[in-house]
Amino acid sequence: AARVLKTIVVTVDGRLGLAVVPADTEVDLKAVADALGGRKAVIAPPAEAEKATGYVLGGISPLGTRRPLPTVVDPSAGSWPTIHVSAGRRGLEIELTVGDLVALTRGLLAPVARRSWAFGSTAKSVPGYCR
Repeated sequence: AARVLKTIVVTVDGRLGLAVVPADTEVDLKAVADALGGRKAVIAPPAEAEKATGYVLGGISPLGTRRPLPTVVDPSAGSWPTIHVSAGRRGLEIELTVGDLVALTRGLLAPVARRSWAFGSTAKSVPGYCR
């Protein structure tokens, strides 16, 4: 799952951008704001994300968006020779290198993903969990 990346449309200080992170992680919005030179980031409303990218939710690609958007890619994706990102439709993916993704999006690499206990961890690792 770490080889498959998801694209999240964010609003950083009122400007849209893209965060590309492994599908089994969450987006660290504070880290995205820092990486894109802002103070606060939130996930963009679905209608705004679709309008800005030209893609439907679940199929938003970091490539070929309606207008260029600042893009940040989590460097953990570089652990693999190639990665998969959405190709613009739900269920359709494109395989490429992280270097190619960064170059094609004119993006940057920055740690913007975080693991959540809900993604792949066991309940035993959750603080306060009792058996």
